[in-house]
Amino acid sequence: MGSESVPLQVEVLSTKFITPSSPTPKHLQNYKLSFFDQIAGDVHLPLVLFYPPNNNKNSTTLNHEQLEESLSRVLTHVYPIAGRFTDDFCSINCLDQGVKLVKANVNSKLDDFLEQAHKDVNAAVLCWPHDTWDVNEDNLAITPLVIIQVTKFECGGIALSMSHAHIAMDGYSSLSFLYEWSEVCRLGIKAQDIDFLRFNLGEVFPTRDLSKLLLPRIPGETRAESKLVAKRLYIDEANISKLREEMGALSFKPTRVEMITAILWRGLMSSSQVKNGKLRRSLMGVPINLRSKISLPEITKCFGNLVVEAPVIFVPDQENKNMELRNLVTLIRETVQKTIELLNKESPDEIVTAVGELYNESFLDQEWGGSDEVDNFTTSSLCRFPILGADFGWGKPCLMHFGSRHMQTCWLYDAECGNGVCVQVDLKESYMSFFESDQDIKTYFKF
Repeated sequence: MGSESVPLQVEVLSTKFITPSSPTPKHLQNYKLSFFDQIAGDVHLPLVLFYPPNNNKNSTTLNHEQLEESLSRVLTHVYPIAGRFTDDFCSINCLDQGVKLVKANVNSKLDDFLEQAHKDVNAAVLCWPHDTWDVNEDNLAITPLVIIQVTKFECGGIALSMSHAHIAMDGYSSLSFLYEWSEVCRLGIKAQDIDFLRFNLGEVFPTRDLSKLLLPRIPGETRAESKLVAKRLYIDEANISKLREEMGALSFKPTRVEMITAILWRGLMSSSQVKNGKLRRSLMGVPINLRSKISLPEITKCFGNLVVEAPVIFVPDQENKNMELRNLVTLIRETVQKTIELLNKESPDEIVTAVGELYNESFLDQEWGGSDEVDNFTTSSLCRFPILGADFGWGKPCLMHFGSRHMQTCWLYDAECGNGVCVQVDLKESYMSFFESDQDIKTYFKF
């Protein structure tokens, strides 16, 4: 049944809640959220992994029981995500309410679907858990922290989607959970042998009265208002080398993520220039995982949010020389390093104060984060995360899809094949045609 002749439809077969294999002990039934959880976005973030049937020896008899039992065992260790937020969002009641698991079928073969998805990555939204689409602050307290959907294609191919509440966990936590779950499922690891995260972040960085620390959060556009669409790009090793040559001599050797981030940002700013008739100021957030960046050894493998965005600020000069790639790469490198140095304090209180000052001067400042004359982007790298190793016994995923369509974001991740890098660009629909036509983007990337 080809995807071009028949509209794609997902049929939900069942919905159930998976609880930890062992009850959560009483002394763990109230998990304290942290300051960094407080400043995370109140959204659900979905991730979809697609597994082709040729990797799946038992594709026509997907073992749901094995999948559910392994999930239950992992939840005994990662117990907070089976709970629910308290009304004040300062903690999670860990009463084993469960993770929501949806089973579904789609009326397409995976090859047909992937052919469409590679042309239009927005097709992957079909395999998101639908009840995460409209999650917001009003209904987040009653929504499961994690919702998983397993969608089976006619050929036996599988789409596994996991959507998590950002307030509870960042990319490190969610991808660590997904990878370890796949290991437990494939290898049959027992519950007592599962131990990969720590749950003390709320003790190290307790919640604060944000009104005394941060300026009011600037209201963002709703998903409907922003009308974001996604495009999937690919840059191969040869073009990454060409980027390095274009940099010329620098005082440091830029990483491939820094170079790709710089060329994407230049393409985004050039697109804005064409659309608006002038080169505008730009603010790009670069998320930094602080677990290995600050001198607090007790938080190196912590569950939750421990990410800060470095605010990379671009102000046009008269000759536009700062649009040169080497200058943008240097700006990104220096801003990230300064941010890490700023936050590498001896005490948690000092770190929290530094974060407040950093955000108040950038993302929460009306002249930058709140100005209609400033273009705001985020570039998040998931390269080197073990996501491609998430093998539930079906082999490795052949396509990934990220994001919530809440903000303009570039997601970088290791290509499924080869040594290149894939980029998913979530961009306002009104900007996308300019971005696709940008000379930098056409030169270095393949759609």
